[in-house]
Amino acid sequence: MMATRKRPWLLNLLIALTVVVCILAFAAHYRNWVRLKEDRIQLLTGVYYLELPYEELDSVLWTKKIPEMERRHGFSVWAREKGVFVDSLLPNRPVYVFVDDLRRYKLRVRYRDTLILYLNFADSLETQNMYEFLRAKTDIAE
Repeated sequence: MMATRKRPWLLNLLIALTVVVCILAFAAHYRNWVRLKEDRIQLLTGVYYLELPYEELDSVLWTKKIPEMERRHGFSVWAREKGVFVDSLLPNRPVYVFVDDLRRYKLRVRYRDTLILYLNFADSLETQNMYEFLRAKTDIAE
């Protein structure tokens, strides 16, 4: 008979904890979370959080593709793109990308005169509703 060797309980706990943390990180980055307030919109996707006051919105446009940019930090998984990027023309200006599906149209939101946010949701109807909502807010601000 061969003696079976038990794995130490600490190693089992570490493996289980690692799996739980990975699942939570995936869930946090899986989609864009939006909270609409009276004076601003709050966007959260994983570790990225952005608040946009409605009076600072300059324009909201549709775009099919986002331009090629260098990623400062963030990640890409399948058709998802999240993070902070740098435009080669204006390297000291961050470009936020919160895109749930690269294959669909994205919103290009310009705010505070020079800052850019690319945003869409996995559900194209949700993206359309956000476009209409933000367009109404930019029309009111003008």
